[in-house]
Amino acid sequence: MTVLVIGDVVTDILTVHEGPLAIGSDTIARVRTAGGGSAANTAVWLAAAGSPVAFAGVAGADEPGDARTAELQAAGVITSIRRVPGVATGTVVVLTSDAERTMFTDRGANRLLSREDVERALALPSLRHLHLSAYVLFDEDCAPAGRYALEEAHRRGLTTSLDAASAAPLQSRGGPKFLASVPPVDLLFANLDEAQVLGSTNPADLRQHAKAAVVKAGPAGATYADATQTTAAPATPVAKIVDPTGAGDAFAAGFLTAWLTGRPPAEALAAGNTLGARAVQNLGARP
Repeated sequence: MTVLVIGDVVTDILTVHEGPLAIGSDTIARVRTAGGGSAANTAVWLAAAGSPVAFAGVAGADEPGDARTAELQAAGVITSIRRVPGVATGTVVVLTSDAERTMFTDRGANRLLSREDVERALALPSLRHLHLSAYVLFDEDCAPAGRYALEEAHRRGLTTSLDAASAAPLQSRGGPKFLASVPPVDLLFANLDEAQVLGSTNPADLRQHAKAAVVKAGPAGATYADATQTTAAPATPVAKIVDPTGAGDAFAAGFLTAWLTGRPPAEALAAGNTLGARAVQNLGARP
């Protein structure tokens, strides 16, 4: 049975700089271009974890769109990506230093995700779960498609999960107000900053719109809560954090791979922490 992931197709321009930025001058850095986008990253990590996975999104009919699509397919991800002439594939510039990151985002073709794109993806065979990145819901152009995806997946009997994605967009939309505008899901993922914006860092308090919630706390591990239990798991030790980009995406993939096969929450948390630890030890958001 296949997990369908819906979200952004992005080119990441990764810049790991040494020390503070020298505004108006030069800063020594390592620079690399790679595939990105929270949802696409999760899809690749799901494939790496052995889970059958499909990805749906929109990209430009350009060279970056060719490259991003080919990368997903090479990783073992089934793709349902609409290509749009005259619109650029999304790009994110990621500045990383001392395990912190700052991102500059050009959503490009991602804002064109439509209900028809969702319907085409949901027609893929053997789907059992839909995972949606909240980045889709932050953009007024494609938010209706994201909400429709959650509603229609539920109607068709799929389980659903939502990744809260990013604290700043949540804050600008009013965290609890944003969450109330989203169709209910089976599972909500949030890191500490996102959870705080949504109203509480306790996952049990985030269950108004989800049957279960997971709060990721980086080195402090992660906690899961549903109607019957709250379970915590320690982080997987990491010798050195190289780049935190994509760690949350990897965590979601590890957790879902275990959770969807019926493993208990403690084991799913451990699986998520293991993939998250792998992610932070590499430059870039994917295995």
